[in-house]
Amino acid sequence: MSLSTAFNIAQSSLFNNARQTSILSRNVQESDNTNYTRRQAVLASMVPGVQTVAVQRSTNDQIFRQNLSALSSWAGQSALSDGLERLETMVNGVDNASSPATAIGKLQQALQAYSAAPSNSTLAANAVEAARQVANALNNATTAIQSVRTDADGQIADAVTDLNGLLDQYKQANDAVVAGTRAGRDASDALDQRDTLLKKISEYVPVNTLSRNDGDMVLTTKDGVTLFETVPRSVGFSANAGYAPGITGNPVYVDGVPIALATGANTDASGRIAGLLQLRDGVAVTLQSQLDEVARGLVSAFAEKGTGVADAAGLFTWSGGPAVPAAGTLVTGLAGSIRINAAFDPSKGGSATLLRDGGANGASYVANTTGAAGYADLIIAYGARLDQPMSFDTAAGLATNQSIGDYSTATIGWFNGQRQNAASALETKEALSSRLSEALSNATGVNVDTELALLLDLENTYQATSRIIKAVDDMMATLFAAVS
Repeated sequence: MSLSTAFNIAQSSLFNNARQTSILSRNVQESDNTNYTRRQAVLASMVPGVQTVAVQRSTNDQIFRQNLSALSSWAGQSALSDGLERLETMVNGVDNASSPATAIGKLQQALQAYSAAPSNSTLAANAVEAARQVANALNNATTAIQSVRTDADGQIADAVTDLNGLLDQYKQANDAVVAGTRAGRDASDALDQRDTLLKKISEYVPVNTLSRNDGDMVLTTKDGVTLFETVPRSVGFSANAGYAPGITGNPVYVDGVPIALATGANTDASGRIAGLLQLRDGVAVTLQSQLDEVARGLVSAFAEKGTGVADAAGLFTWSGGPAVPAAGTLVTGLAGSIRINAAFDPSKGGSATLLRDGGANGASYVANTTGAAGYADLIIAYGARLDQPMSFDTAAGLATNQSIGDYSTATIGWFNGQRQNAASALETKEALSSRLSEALSNATGVNVDTELALLLDLENTYQATSRIIKAVDDMMATLFAAVS
């Protein structure tokens, strides 16, 4: 080997050493950055010596795709579970203290006390007040449900705005990857940025990726709807100013295709937007329907009955009163409009003793025709109706033939089941997402100990190369001295 060849090899080694040291130092510097992917120099044999031909990122496409899917599932489950927790507190209160079922139980107790002493006007007023608390519980629950729906709608609007912004940023990162790849430049930073944006996007909607030439990438949802192809596709949504029972929320469109409504407490929603849609248009609507059925049952149970006349709303009335709602048929929003009939309400000039005597709707509905102070048959009948099975609409999602008390309790059971299953599923999906994130970090992240060991190897290589250069320099000096 000639001295010039040896010198050129040593010079090449110094250049590669400097390049590798720079890469390893950057790895150590970014070791705490979860969005940074480890780099390493790719060397190739050249004449003379070796040369750094590329910078390679540590990747694992399979784990990365699984991580994106897990992030979407976790985000969707989190949106649903958080909403259910808010509903639980707002609708039923701590330990169900403010639930309609609890208020109905207290109404039954008040009726029993009044039936034992029907001449006691204080007990009559207590019974009417207990009924007022039932109506208030249903009214407040309706307000709470619609408030949660309105809040979810606003969160959907914010999520759509964020998603469109992320897709715009993704275009810039993708363009940088394509340009760098075509020019033969190191595009690692742009690739890291693009992967980071993919993780953020997957928290809003599920993402599938398709790689094309020059590092270009196409994004679709899990249903195959295009999110990004060269340019971002539009994600559209029109928010409502507020919600009331019966108002249907607007869909979210991805490239003109609506996101489907997810189902189940262990939801199949992928992404925060789908989870919020399910909360707004799924669970909350079903809970409202169940409360509407409870309210309808109360109006029917306390309806005044007469001979040759239609039943008329009694203690409880509603926006459609004095008519009584049709049996077994859901009336949307009834829980929000149910109220105490003014004829029974002492605070509005009414008489609580109509609970004993009947006649709020006229003489045809009077039950205590003799006016006896000890008459209790009608009070007892009202209490019995609360315990008698009646027909409920299948649209509310509960058993259709049970008492009002049992139905209101079943509403709590159904909702608590949804909430607990959602919370359990959230823990599972969060754990899966964390494990996959850790696995991805292990496969593509930086291990400082490994990088420092490699830096020591490079230091040894540098020292060996320095000795070669020193030896070549000494030999060339000797050669020059011999010929001078």
